[in-house]
Amino acid sequence: MMFLSRTQVIAALGAVLLALYVLDLVRRRKLSEEYSLLWLVTAVTIAVLGVSTPLLVWITRELGILGEASTVFAAGLGFAIVMLLYLSIKLSRLGVENHALVRELALLRHELDLLRDRTERGAS
Repeated sequence: MMFLSRTQVIAALGAVLLALYVLDLVRRRKLSEEYSLLWLVTAVTIAVLGVSTPLLVWITRELGILGEASTVFAAGLGFAIVMLLYLSIKLSRLGVENHALVRELALLRHELDLLRDRTERGAS
């Protein structure tokens, strides 16, 4: 029978707390569903790796990494890179949309000013 170390228990408990927090943020409409899925997958991955020592050792050996802690660190770094890339793409798209909206607003204001000028000239 294999016993879990204190670190494994803390990692698994942290993952469960993270998942609950993410679900609460979605419930309160502070986090959208598209982002919550990525966070929930991460929490499940942390929990599985936290309680499954043989799986973590196997992944470490397959990747050719020297220590299990380095594997967990590399996974966290990979997650951070994926999240930063995803958010950069979203931010770029929002910048383009914002620019288009500013242009459209400027055109509408210009048209409104022209209409006001015509109505003022027609009223005088």
